[in-house]
Amino acid sequence: MKATELLKSANKEETALLEKLEPTRFPQHLAIIMDGNGRWAQRRHLPRIAGHRAGVKAAREIIETSARLKLSMLTLYAFSLENWRRPQAEIDFLMRLLREYLKKELPTIHKNNIRLLVIGRSEQLPEAVRRDIEEAMRFTAQNTGMKLVVALNYGGRAELVDAFNAILDRVRRDGLSGFQADEQTISQHLYTAGLPDPDLLIRTSGEMRVSNFLLWQIAYAEIYVTETLWPDFSRARLFEALLDYQKRERRYGGLGSSGGNSSGSGQRAAARHA
Repeated sequence: MKATELLKSANKEETALLEKLEPTRFPQHLAIIMDGNGRWAQRRHLPRIAGHRAGVKAAREIIETSARLKLSMLTLYAFSLENWRRPQAEIDFLMRLLREYLKKELPTIHKNNIRLLVIGRSEQLPEAVRRDIEEAMRFTAQNTGMKLVVALNYGGRAELVDAFNAILDRVRRDGLSGFQADEQTISQHLYTAGLPDPDLLIRTSGEMRVSNFLLWQIAYAEIYVTETLWPDFSRARLFEALLDYQKRERRYGGLGSSGGNSSGSGQRAAARHA
């Protein structure tokens, strides 16, 4: 099925980009660092909460679009361990916004056959939030379409610490003398155990860092950085990122098809787009 058939509501710009995309070369797993809500609001002389609400609208569009493009997995960085340092009023609003989103969007998520998963130290979230998350994951557990993974109270280093401690607990419990961990052992104890690593990581707002996100999993991910603030990250901007990804040659530390630097090697650094 051609990409242009997947989005019947595409406007002229979106259609032009879709026609350049090859559906068989979409990333299996797309991860996004959704950044820029606060700056989006500041530039419009609005309170930060207005930026977060606009960010939810953008997330809804990207989730729906990713599902219609038949991506296998989409991971969104929604709330980090470091975000607890923000003002309490903002944190409380974000927790309410999350619950509001789950209650409002869960029927649509289920209708689109999307399975919701949450990674991070969810046991530290407010009880009401945990309850809503658990209910949403149970409700969508049998869905077979795109996996929507939301990173909540997440930190990449914390994930590795939790994985290493889980391995140590296993060694102590089972008395595994001389046990040596390998990459597979560690992967099996991450929050993302059993899930594919990201093929493409998108970061909005132009910041050139990964912000403690999926540190183990993005070892060979392609990275795309856009100056666009998250609330303005539209379907067209997603298509641009996918088009850039499809122009790259993934080598996983080996040689390219030409035996050396490929013609697209300059694009392997993070791409900036206004």
